[in-house]
Amino acid sequence: MTLRVGFIGYGFMGQAHANALARLPMFFPEAPETERHVLCGRNEERVAAAADRFGFSHTTDDWETLVHEVDVLYNLGPNDLHAEPTIAALENDVHVLCEKPLAKSLESAERMVEAAGESDAVAACAFNYRYVPALRLAKELIEQGALGQIRHVRGTYLVDWQANPDHPWVWRNNADRAGYGQVGDVGSHTIDLARWLVGEITDVSGRLATLVDERPTSDGEGTRPVTTDDIYLATASFESGAVGVFDGSSVASGHKATNAIEIIGSEGAVRFDLERLNELEVYDADRRGYERIVVTDEDDPYGHRWWPAGHTIGWEHTVVHENYEFLRAIDGESDNIVSFESALTVQRIIDAIVQSDDRGERVALETET
Repeated sequence: MTLRVGFIGYGFMGQAHANALARLPMFFPEAPETERHVLCGRNEERVAAAADRFGFSHTTDDWETLVHEVDVLYNLGPNDLHAEPTIAALENDVHVLCEKPLAKSLESAERMVEAAGESDAVAACAFNYRYVPALRLAKELIEQGALGQIRHVRGTYLVDWQANPDHPWVWRNNADRAGYGQVGDVGSHTIDLARWLVGEITDVSGRLATLVDERPTSDGEGTRPVTTDDIYLATASFESGAVGVFDGSSVASGHKATNAIEIIGSEGAVRFDLERLNELEVYDADRRGYERIVVTDEDDPYGHRWWPAGHTIGWEHTVVHENYEFLRAIDGESDNIVSFESALTVQRIIDAIVQSDDRGERVALETET
């Protein structure tokens, strides 16, 4: 059966997921077949142009209509649009892939998880960095015990897209729409990777800062206040006894996409940086330094799907892998997705970091996988 797919949103992530669906038949032919059926957006002219580029056959400006016309919903809109369309889709047993963070608030995320639990549909949250081959190799090494007892986790996600204070105001600068600033936007990725690689987090302390408190409007007619954070920092304790430190920023001059994580154990360590996506640095106690491994061999994670060894892949391939696993989960052939329950745990940790900044103290939490 061909799955009819509908997207809410046609920006950066809309383009990424449309590209992934187009690539799957060539490189992952066993994945369920899809039809890019309906693209939803508010601007009729822009959504029509995007539908033409992305390969969608229909458009609409009404998400309530959309959820009754598709088998699968990709919710790629701003954070304040995650909850209601997703819940409506799940109530109709429409499968959902929702972008991160799961929602703009903890309350909305909890309602989404409840809807997923009552639905027969598959519900997944789009944390695409779990599908980077180098990070999947890191997880294999950790699970094999190659690093010994994990002691220290360092995660950072630094970008500079708003380093210039004259960069225009966008919805991510509005707490009413985004819910969170960088602690949710990039911090959610770091927290998800840390949990996936090392295990559950038991407490956090956090610090948030807004360094640019207003930005010009896109029409140049004035400014609007920035009500979300530009920078977050956090420390964390893990159930295993490991400790962690995380930070993220959208105003980090010189950093295009420094999504880096380092896991340090008693017998070894691994470190990864998205700006060198095909590489994993590995250290073991018998060596004097890190060894750089190019993760492109045929027997590396997803390696047999792409090019000969050394012929690297890019960021967009992580979204292809993510779509492959999500669609196979719909077919009952994979459980390699990030469940709404797992995404809710990430959201609880984000909320705890915000609470810690408000209260000036460490915050303990109970997590659920």
